[in-house]
Amino acid sequence: MKILVINCGSSSLKYQLMDMNSRTPLAKGLVERIGLPGAILTHRPKDGEKEVIVGDLPDHVAAIAMVLDAIVDPEYGVLKSLDEIDAVGHRVLHGGEKVSGSVLIDEQVKQAIEECIELGPLHNPANLAGILACEKIMPKTPQVAVFDTAFHQTMPPEAYLYGIPYEFYEKFKIRRYGFHGTSHKYVSQRAAALLGKRIEKLKLISCHLGNGSSITAIKGGKSVETSMGFTPLEGLMMGTRSGDLDPAIVSFIMNKMSWSGDQVTEFLNKKSGVLGLSGVSSDFRDLENAAEQGNYRAQLAIDVFVHDVKKYIGAYAAVLDGVDAIIFTAGLGENSPLIRKSICDTLGYLGVSLDEEKNLTRGQEVDVSKWGARCRVLVIPTNEELMIALDTEEIVNNKNKAS
Repeated sequence: MKILVINCGSSSLKYQLMDMNSRTPLAKGLVERIGLPGAILTHRPKDGEKEVIVGDLPDHVAAIAMVLDAIVDPEYGVLKSLDEIDAVGHRVLHGGEKVSGSVLIDEQVKQAIEECIELGPLHNPANLAGILACEKIMPKTPQVAVFDTAFHQTMPPEAYLYGIPYEFYEKFKIRRYGFHGTSHKYVSQRAAALLGKRIEKLKLISCHLGNGSSITAIKGGKSVETSMGFTPLEGLMMGTRSGDLDPAIVSFIMNKMSWSGDQVTEFLNKKSGVLGLSGVSSDFRDLENAAEQGNYRAQLAIDVFVHDVKKYIGAYAAVLDGVDAIIFTAGLGENSPLIRKSICDTLGYLGVSLDEEKNLTRGQEVDVSKWGARCRVLVIPTNEELMIALDTEEIVNNKNKAS
């Protein structure tokens, strides 16, 4: 089976064409500047040279058409016909409470995505545009939606409700939803495979650490707690996001700066986090370099971030009543031995014992614990595209069996 994985942003589109026999991409690429002058498609065939294609792309339909043309191009394409694409898997940010898993797309699913636009205003409209574009160009090809929030729908009420009147949950669905679900699901399954144990028997803490970061407590393969909340702003301090803070700070800033609520929200999302604290960068590589040169605020930003991660790991160990393994994934989690070591240094009480030589690994799937450590520390590169493809394959196969 060949599955096209689509991840639409407001003005961009990432894609991978997955061969499910080998579970590897035949081609992948990125379309940038959709709806803007000078749109660019960067297409990378598995066994060929990178191709850069410039064109006028007024909308996502045009962008999808350009991607499909590249996939079947006689010179740099990887398929002879679009008929070889068996299904399309779409990453969708927000399904709210309406969707608790990956689903075959129909009118009800599209309506659910549309109704959740107010919960995911930056992503859901683009995700829906990608779905509609694929339906228009490939009307007979099954489409599957894989939701970022779906993995966390197993959280119990005590984990997802806030301390505000219950009517606000009933009327406006204000609750913790959590994000990065596809990543947390993938690495938890890989952790079970690495440990040689059934996922139903494991207690895991998954640390998705990058420019956007979240931590999830996973018990028996199901999310029971997660750090991001009603929006991806809650939880850890991140690249440009503040993370947790006293809610009264919002009105305090509004009064001091004469800002609107939207202005404060943008400030907390785009100008805060390690960028705001360090004054250097939102990129942890820049922070590590600056800290090495003696920059106090860069080191301070790293220290606050590490403290946040430790705090969440400790809390989730309590929620899980013990931990079998801690997983590090995403750009920072996979590639920063310094951050991993700083986090793990004071987790001995959980049975963590880091092998410093193994911990020098970057971007590879490896257990970086010392032999015999009670709580394993795993570095697992995330692969959300493969997870989307696997979910899509399962749903399409089940549909075919049923018919």
